[in-house]
Amino acid sequence: MLNKIQSIKDTKVKTFKKKIYKIPKYNNEILINEANLFCDWYVKKKLPRIKKKNFSKEFKKIIKILTSRLKLKNDVFVHRDFHISNLMLVKNQIGVIDSQDALIGNKAYDLASLIDDVRLKTPKTLKNQIYNYYAKKQKRLNILKLKNDFEILSILRNLKIIGIFTRLAVRDGKKKYLKLIPYTWQLISMRINKNYIFKDLKKLLKENFKKELDEN
Repeated sequence: MLNKIQSIKDTKVKTFKKKIYKIPKYNNEILINEANLFCDWYVKKKLPRIKKKNFSKEFKKIIKILTSRLKLKNDVFVHRDFHISNLMLVKNQIGVIDSQDALIGNKAYDLASLIDDVRLKTPKTLKNQIYNYYAKKQKRLNILKLKNDFEILSILRNLKIIGIFTRLAVRDGKKKYLKLIPYTWQLISMRINKNYIFKDLKKLLKENFKKELDEN
């Protein structure tokens, strides 16, 4: 299903009002703004004011560097919320819902969303099997670039999710999302140890959220 989605060529869609809508690019600015939700909500709630200011400044600098290290082009349809809750089995076929926030972006984003799904705990063996299955289907894709982008986007996405779940709890009173945050930290911890490019981010998180990172 992910391969089918990524084979979509049209970047312009006719709406129900018969107007043409051009799907925007998932550029680095959007990725950075999304990752900063971690600071805006989670860090704001967890750290004192002075530490929050220093953390946010360093965090934003690191995130900007990480997004600049993405290798693949923004040239495929990205569902942007491609996880188990939005996939439905219908007569032995997979249906996809909730695609209103789709953008044209990086191949690795939806793959990271599927494999490192914070709502469904899966063993590392299954995560690796899904990743390897996808990679084998990509005949013309540079595997090293895919791995690089997959790890970066997984971490950025899950930092964003911690921010969003905190926002849902604080602003909207939806506290049920807080129980998903520990596993989100676990996924970040798993990915952050695999690549030297995360050393600065790991150091910053360890200095401020050692318990969350170490316990998972």
